This record gives sequence, C-alpha cells and structure tokens, in this order.
Amino acid sequence: MNYTELYDNIRRKGSFLCVGLDTDPEKIPACVRERHGDASMLAFNKAIIDATAEYAVAYKPNIAFYEAEGVAGWQQLAETVRYIRTQHPDIMIIADAKRGDIGNTADRYARAFFENMDFDAVTLAPYMGSDSIRPFLQRSGRWGIVLAMTSNKSAEEFETLPLADGMPLYERVIRNTVRNVDTEFGDSRERLMFVVGATRPEKLAEIRRYCPDHFLLVPGVGAQGGSLKEVARCGLNSHCGLLVNSSRGIIYASSGEDFAEAAGTAAADLANQMRTLL
Repeated sequence: MNYTELYDNIRRKGSFLCVGLDTDPEKIPACVRERHGDASMLAFNKAIIDATAEYAVAYKPNIAFYEAEGVAGWQQLAETVRYIRTQHPDIMIIADAKRGDIGNTADRYARAFFENMDFDAVTLAPYMGSDSIRPFLQRSGRWGIVLAMTSNKSAEEFETLPLADGMPLYERVIRNTVRNVDTEFGDSRERLMFVVGATRPEKLAEIRRYCPDHFLLVPGVGAQGGSLKEVARCGLNSHCGLLVNSSRGIIYASSGEDFAEAAGTAAADLANQMRTLL
C-alpha cells in the first residue's frame, strides 16, 4: 500500500482509525472460548474485523500477544492477516513488533513480516542506528514505522534527553531518519512513518514543524488518556497524516455475546469524531 492509496482510503471512509488487535486470550469473551477452543484468537479477531472494517483504515496486531501462545498463536496471527487480505483488502495491516536489530537478523525480520506474512508495515526501534531500519525500507509499498516519541511514562528516561547540541533524542531520530531515507530511497513519505504518542499532543505540534508530510501512528487515545481532538488539532496535515490507534477501547468494549456489536459501535463513534475533525 502506498501513500496515495492510504490517503484515498482515509478520504473515502472519512476516518483515520487504526484498530489494535491486542488479542489477549484471557480477555476473549467466554462465549468465544467455549465455541472455538484453541482457535479462539482467530475467531475473536474475525468477528472484531468484520464489525469494524467499515470504519478502520488499518489494523495493528500486537505481535507479543501471538508470540506468547507459541506455534498456535503464530498460526492464528497468519490466518488473521490472510483474512484481512481476502475480506478487506483495502485496509493496511501493521505488525506492532518493535524490531530493532542489524545485518542478516534485520533482513530476516523484514522477510518474515513482509514476504512470508504479508504485512504492509512494521514498527521499529531505531536505537541501533540506520542499519536496523534499512532492510524494512527496501520494498516498494511497504513501510517502516519508527518509534519516536511514545506514550508510556518512562519514555522520558531516554527519548526526551537532550543531546550535546541541546536537541532531544527523539527529534534527532526523526530528522536523521528522514534525511537518510530521502537520500537512499527517495521520497521517505512513501515508506516511513513515526510513532508519536497521543498523551503528548504538544510534541505532535512540534514534530509537525520538521516532519510536515509524513504519516504518524498515534497510540494512546482512549484507555491511555489521549484526546482525539487534541491529536487532530496538533497533528493533521493536508493529507491527514495520522493513523490514530485504539485497541482496548474497541476490541474489549464488551465481554458478552454482543462483543462484536459493541466493538463496531465503539469504532463507529471514533470514526464519526474523525470525520468531523477531517
């Protein structure tokens, strides 16, 4: 999926919603576990996807929840991706994997997520330098989403630390990554996004000054306390430029038989707010 295709889908749906598939077996409704047993993660995901696809422009499975279940978890993750591809092919699929290694290891990670599992994008930890990102940016239509300014409280232990010239670390990450990718691959907007947390909208406004055109993946709206209105005010650009993620507030909107319907209602509510903001 390229930049234009993503923006066209946002305009068509009037939404920039990313639904996080943080599928915790312990939180899957009992009715699903009773009916589907060891395949409950997949059954739950399918129901959530069908209920929210009208409003979502991206899905973001958190890889940890699937890795924790071993081979069965990986199989259900792969089936989830295939289901989105076949039933809702216009929707971007993001692997929330936060990979960040170098050399052959990074290359293998890129192959795993892009070639074998057919994700559109992978979240990346950039702190081993450009070698840890490059393998994810070599495929047209695939994206690396680099951690910049995250929403967790302890992010300030490293991300906001000033360097010798006074520039905070997260700003150097963004500036250097954009420059390096532009130099090596051309227009970095086509293959590079950044993660910027919704709980720090003032940082969004600042980042837009030196990253005006790139898409930003924004977690933290809803359960973590981020304001959609503030995120839009500080982060929207002429091509929207935002993918706002909501996970728990949508997929666990209900623990009963109506879990999918409740997820659809929660997604519709956020999408309607987004339509107004757009």
